[in-house]
Amino acid sequence: MSRAVILFAHGARDPAWAAPFERLRQLILDILPDATVSLAYLELMQPALPEQVALHAAAGVTEICIIPVFLGQGGHVRRDLPLLITQLQQAHPTLQFKVATAVGEDDAVLQAIARYCIVSAGI
Repeated sequence: MSRAVILFAHGARDPAWAAPFERLRQLILDILPDATVSLAYLELMQPALPEQVALHAAAGVTEICIIPVFLGQGGHVRRDLPLLITQLQQAHPTLQFKVATAVGEDDAVLQAIARYCIVSAGI
């Protein structure tokens, strides 16, 4: 079984906005150099999620974990992403999809952000 991870972000008009997500991707690859990790965006940036999934499918990937790199489970994660997943399952019926919760919903992530805020505030 060949697996891939797609970090799924919102997207923005300014290309510099993607830098932290590219850095996150590289941090994962530094820890797991043999992993297949890519980025995809909901809007305004490329590649879009369907394009990235198609690339992985063409490369022989059989299982994809999509990790929403959003701080919360807002409308994009609750509404838009499930619709995209349904479309992707129809377009790629042999692929298995796993969708993680938004990264900001994880306690360890929130604790790391809280530590950053405390250090930044000097308190």
